[in-house]
Amino acid sequence: MSKAALCVGINKFKYLPESSWLQGCVNDAEDLAALLQEKYGFAAGDVTVLRDAKATKKSVMAALNALVDGTANGDAKHIVFTFSSHGTQIPDTSGDEADRLDEAFACYDINNTGDAWDPQTVISDDELSALFARLPEGVLMDVVLDTCHSGTGLKSLDLLPGRRPRFLPAPTPRAVIATEFNDTRTLRDLVKAATLSRPVLMAACRSDQTAADALIDGKYNGAFTYNFVKALQGNGTAGRAEVLKVVGKGLKAGGFDQVAQLEATTAARKAAWGS
Repeated sequence: MSKAALCVGINKFKYLPESSWLQGCVNDAEDLAALLQEKYGFAAGDVTVLRDAKATKKSVMAALNALVDGTANGDAKHIVFTFSSHGTQIPDTSGDEADRLDEAFACYDINNTGDAWDPQTVISDDELSALFARLPEGVLMDVVLDTCHSGTGLKSLDLLPGRRPRFLPAPTPRAVIATEFNDTRTLRDLVKAATLSRPVLMAACRSDQTAADALIDGKYNGAFTYNFVKALQGNGTAGRAEVLKVVGKGLKAGGFDQVAQLEATTAARKAAWGS
């Protein structure tokens, strides 16, 4: 097993009302898993897809840790983690956030504890950063996130028919701490702890934007994932920076104002995705 992947897509949530459910996340996970097998040489048995009820915090973190563990013993040299769901925020407890809020990603069992989301039911950016820091030198990890990264973009929500933002506000307004800071976490911050093998991170939008869950060509997907898969199917050898440009053009043509992001070394930006 030289390659392995975990693709997560969550449309339905155990404790959230149906009005907060999504429609394109499971399709995202399945489309990305198929792309890895068809274009990038991943064996079916080495691609794990977690959908809806299978994607609890415990299950996702167990699978993600197993993915990284496989690199430590030399089994895998290229791993991929894709996550499509709601993004949200939780109070920062480590003191590394200027706005005193950690970015977090909703799992199937997301639930509140008091005025905030329960940390045991969401994956925080700090947890991902600590995980990335464990990557051995020489291992390539591609991360694809199709979620919102911040609530500040709620000022200009895309509420056209067939579209919904992939963002969950805090359970009550009291959980969002008033602050004079306007800084938001960037992708560079998310991977800053990785000193040996920095993951290559592609994300659906800037930290001050929302990512769309949308009906495109008769099927629901994340607007970013739809254009990302389309770009790679069109030219799988294009450099990551070029892929980002194609994705950006596709988003703009579709009327989406989100700006896809790439965080990678100069060499990785020039190299084809997956290499």
